[in-house]
Amino acid sequence: MAGSILIIDDDPVQRRLLEAAVGRLGHAALSADGGEAGLKAMDGREVSAVILDLVMPGLDGLGVLKAMRARGIHIPVIVQTAQGGIETVVSAMRHGAFDFVVKPASPEKLRASIANALRVEAVGDEARRAGGRAGRRLTFKDMVTHSPAMERVIRLGQKAAASNIPILIEGESGVGKELVARAIQGSGARRAKPFVTVNCGAIPDSLVESILFGHEKGSFTGATERHVGKFVEAHSGTLFLDEIGDLPLDVQVKLLRAVQEGEVDPVGGRATVKVDIRLISATHRDLLQQVREGAFREDLYYRLNVYPIFVPPLRERRDDIAHLVGHFLEKVRPPGSRQGLFGISPTALALLAAYDWPGNIRQLENAVFRASVLAEGNVLTEADFPQIRAQVEGVIDLDAGEEDGAPAGPHPPAIRPGAGVGEIFPVERSKDAAPRPGKLDALDERGNVRSLAAVELEMIQLAIDYYNGQMSEVARRLGIGRSTLYRKLKEYGIDPESGRGERLAS
Repeated sequence: MAGSILIIDDDPVQRRLLEAAVGRLGHAALSADGGEAGLKAMDGREVSAVILDLVMPGLDGLGVLKAMRARGIHIPVIVQTAQGGIETVVSAMRHGAFDFVVKPASPEKLRASIANALRVEAVGDEARRAGGRAGRRLTFKDMVTHSPAMERVIRLGQKAAASNIPILIEGESGVGKELVARAIQGSGARRAKPFVTVNCGAIPDSLVESILFGHEKGSFTGATERHVGKFVEAHSGTLFLDEIGDLPLDVQVKLLRAVQEGEVDPVGGRATVKVDIRLISATHRDLLQQVREGAFREDLYYRLNVYPIFVPPLRERRDDIAHLVGHFLEKVRPPGSRQGLFGISPTALALLAAYDWPGNIRQLENAVFRASVLAEGNVLTEADFPQIRAQVEGVIDLDAGEEDGAPAGPHPPAIRPGAGVGEIFPVERSKDAAPRPGKLDALDERGNVRSLAAVELEMIQLAIDYYNGQMSEVARRLGIGRSTLYRKLKEYGIDPESGRGERLAS
C-alpha cells in the first residue's frame, strides 16, 4: 500500500479503536483529533484513504470535505456517524464522501469500505496521470453536451473568446464553470499563455490579498520570501477567479483598482506592478443580491459583469446525462484496453436521468467513477448506484427493463464507452406495449434515448397523479418552483386542476 489510512475523530477512544482495527487489517494508521489537524496531515503525509467523523467541534466533517474539494485533494473519504441520519449522510456523499459507516462499525464493513476506497485511490491515480499526459488546451469542441441550453453557453463563450472584456460565469457548484472558462481561454488569442486559477472561497481572509497581489519578504509575520501573486503569474494570459462572491470587502477595493487600472500593489511593496490579464470570474452566489445586502461592492459588480454567462444546472439539461456518462466511462478506461466495463444498462441510465443531481456534473462524475471501480460485472446496473437508487426508488420503475422485454444475456443494452460517446444498443420492445401507470421508459421503441421534453411531460403527469394534484408537493418533489411548474403545465397544455392534457409524442 502506498499510503496510510488517516483517522480524523475528536474522540480519543474512538481513534484508538479505529487505529487498532486498521492495524489488524494490515494498514498503517495516522490520527488527527479534529478537522484542521486532519487537513494538515493530508498536506504533510502520504495518505491513501480517510476515515472521517462527521460531528466534531470546530471544523466538522462536512467542513473537511468542502476544504478538501476546494484544495483539490482527491483522497477517498469514509465518513462515520453515531446517529446514522440519512440527511447528514446524503449531504456528505454530495460533498464527495466515498462511503459511510455507522458507529460502531463492524470489522467486516470497515474492511470492505477500506478495500474499496484503496481500489478507488489506485484507479484515480492512474486516471489523473492519464489526464496529465493529455495536457492539451481545452476548446468548446471538448465540451460533452447535446443540450440546447448549453448551445447558448457555447455561442456566448465563442463570442467572448474573440474579445478581451471581463466575463462573469454564473451557475451552481459543479456545473462546469471552470471548464467554460478554460474553453474561452483555449479558443482565444491568449490560448498559448498562462491560465491561472484562484478559488477565492478556499483562501483564509488574512491571506487573500497576499495570494492575489503578492507580497515582499518580511512584509508580515511568516513572509520569509517574496511572492509575486496570482495577477503577476497570469500576466499576458488569463486569470480565473472562482467563487468571486466570497472575497472580503477590503480586498474588493484593491481588485477594482486592478481591473480598472491594470496594476496591483503587492503587500509591503513600494511600487505598483503593471499587469496585462484577461479576467474571468465565476460564482454560485447571486451577486446582485449580495450588492443589495452590502456584501459586494456595486462598482466592482458592474466591472466584472460586463459579459455574463449562465451555466444551467444538470437537472435542466438531462439530455446531457447519457453523453456525460459515456465520457466518464471512457475517461476511467485504460487506454487501448478491451477489458473492463462494457457500458451502462438502460435501466441504470433511467435511474441517473431521474435524479436531480444537486452536485451537478461533479457529483455525476463521482457517482460513475465510484460505480465503475466497484462494479462486479462488465456493465453498470442500478445496483451499482445504491445512494442514487435510494432517493429515486418509487419515482421510476427500476425493474421495467426486464419486464418490458429487454434482452437478457451477458451484455444487456448499454451505453458503450469508446465507439461514439453515448451510443445506445437497440432495445427490442413490443410495438403494442402500452405505458403502464407509474412507469417511465428512458428509451423509445427504436432503442434511442427519448427527448427531454417527452420524459419531462410524462414525469410531470406522473407526479401530479402520484401526489393527487397537490401542486406544492409536486413542485417540491420535481425540484422546481411553483411558478416554473405552472409555466410548464401551460406549455404542455395540461390543466392544473385535472393534470390532463395532450400527451407529447415520444
